[in-house]
Amino acid sequence: MTYQVILPAAGQGKRMGAGKNKLLLELDGVPIFIYTLRVFDCDDSCSRIILAVNEDEKREIERLLAQFGIKKEVKLVSGGSERQYSVYAGVKVLENDEDIVLVHDAARPFIDSEQIQRLVEAAEQYGAAILAVPVKDTIKRAEGNKIKDTIERSSLWSVQTPQAFRTFELRKAHEQALCDQYLGTDEASLVERMGHDVIIVEGNYDNIKLTTPEDLFFAETIIAKRKSLKEKRS
Repeated sequence: MTYQVILPAAGQGKRMGAGKNKLLLELDGVPIFIYTLRVFDCDDSCSRIILAVNEDEKREIERLLAQFGIKKEVKLVSGGSERQYSVYAGVKVLENDEDIVLVHDAARPFIDSEQIQRLVEAAEQYGAAILAVPVKDTIKRAEGNKIKDTIERSSLWSVQTPQAFRTFELRKAHEQALCDQYLGTDEASLVERMGHDVIIVEGNYDNIKLTTPEDLFFAETIIAKRKSLKEKRS
C-alpha cells in the first residue's frame, strides 16, 4: 500500500538558537529538511509529500527543493503557530481517505525506509501505529527538587516519528480536537482520545530529533557512521 506523508516544518526552533528556522541549517552542506525529504523522495511507496512551512519561507524552500534535486512534487501548505495546526493544514489537502498517512518531524533526518515500511504495515493492520524506542535511563518522579518515587521503566517508551494512521482516522481526530479546542502533544494523542488503539513499532536510536545545538554534533556523528558503512559495503 502507498502512503502520503505530512512534514511539519514551520517551527522556528528557538532552542536551537540559530536565529532562523533550524531546518535550513546545513549538515555536511545539505539543509536538514532536505535530508529528511530525500528519504521519502526515494521511497516508491510514498505517493505524496506535503510540507507545512512558514509563508515567508516558501520561496527559499522552493529554491532549495530545486537546487537539491527533489524529484517528487512537494505540496507546500502554510503552517500554523502550533505543530498541530501545521499538521492539520496538511490533513486538509490529503487526497485519499482510504490511504495511509504518515506524520514525520522534518527535524528527524535519519529515518530510514525499513522503519517506514514496518510502520506502514502496522498502520494497515491496526489503523494507527507509532515509532518508539525503549527508555534507557532511570526515570524519577519529583515535586520541586525532591524525588517522590522511581518509575518502572520496562513499560516506558520514548516516542518518535513517523506516526502512521488511516487517513480518515487522523482527519476525524484533528476535526474533533479543533471542535474541543484540544491541543495534543502529538498526533497519536489526538487519535488515542478518540478511543482508538495505537500500536508501537520499535524504532532506532539514530532517529533523533534535532532540537538543540548539541544535537548537531550527534547528527554529524551519525552521518559519518553511515558514510563509513556505505564505503565498507561498496
